[in-house]
Amino acid sequence: MEAIQLEHVSKVYHIGAVETQALNDVSLSIAVGEFTALVGPSGSGKTTLLQLIGCLDKPDRGAVNFQGRDVTRLSANQRADLRRERIGFIFQFFALVPVLTAYENVELPLLLSGVKPTERRERVKQLLDAVGVANRADHRPNQMSGQQQRVAIARALAPRPVLVLADEPTANLDTANGQQAMEIMQRLNQETGTAFVFATHDPRVVSFAQRVVKMRDGRIDDNGAPGVN
Repeated sequence: MEAIQLEHVSKVYHIGAVETQALNDVSLSIAVGEFTALVGPSGSGKTTLLQLIGCLDKPDRGAVNFQGRDVTRLSANQRADLRRERIGFIFQFFALVPVLTAYENVELPLLLSGVKPTERRERVKQLLDAVGVANRADHRPNQMSGQQQRVAIARALAPRPVLVLADEPTANLDTANGQQAMEIMQRLNQETGTAFVFATHDPRVVSFAQRVVKMRDGRIDDNGAPGVN
């Protein structure tokens, strides 16, 4: 079953008189449960592709189907609802709310989705335990050196998404914490069946991937799918 399918998508950015072709006729499918890395040099289109997969932007041409639903036809509010309910995000700089505790950061997307208090408490406690920071639940991000990304992983999984997207998730972690973060995400991928897609330059991330999609100049050089050239 496909979590998301992009069909012949292209994206051009205009900055003044300068036109940049970020993506050029890209087709890609991500199945439920995949653990996939997008790799390529800077400017290859990885981040733009991640934005389209995450319904943060629309292509200029082509279709983006999320579980069979063409999201290019949705309004901005409808896309926001889809992201909140079905897609988790993990960022290079963690993007935790600094005035909230670890518990409150993970709880936040559940509050926004109207999840009942009893279910919120149970789900947040389970996730903090799963990422190994249950004993830091009442700590704020600036009190959790090296562990912020674990909280961000828990927050991304709180709504029980179909898909989690991570943009350079280990770039601001040392070797030990980067390794542990990838091990946690790999385990949660296997336990929950949630698909993970990473845009990365980090060989540590690539070594964990089940599938590696190679990009260059806004195109896919190798989609990493068995039996497909």
